[in-house]
Amino acid sequence: MGVSVEEFLKLVAALPEARTSDGPGWVGLKVRGKGFGYLWEDTETVGLKATIEEQKALVAERPEVFEEQFTAGRFGWVVVHLDKIDHDELFELTAEAWCLTAPKQLVTAFEAAHKIGVNGTDQT
Repeated sequence: MGVSVEEFLKLVAALPEARTSDGPGWVGLKVRGKGFGYLWEDTETVGLKATIEEQKALVAERPEVFEEQFTAGRFGWVVVHLDKIDHDELFELTAEAWCLTAPKQLVTAFEAAHKIGVNGTDQT
């Protein structure tokens, strides 16, 4: 278990129009100029946008993996320890953060391609 910083950056690069930008001590994750996450390479942690409900559930379920970062409006940002999460779960959380931020047409195409969400085949 565990995801390296390099693996995480490859995961982010797989998201349509996702971009990184360097900040003082962190890397910002954006789609069309809007932030959906942060990477702190020194601590090997990421902060991801989530719903407040998801943030609270993740932290309550596995506090050794997740920490509450902050809330802003209807979103709760969660810190993820890369060494304590597997690739598939991290991809799901990162994709969800991206979907909360990306324009609707990008989200619709992404969900259809990955067979998730309301446009994918996993919905009944």
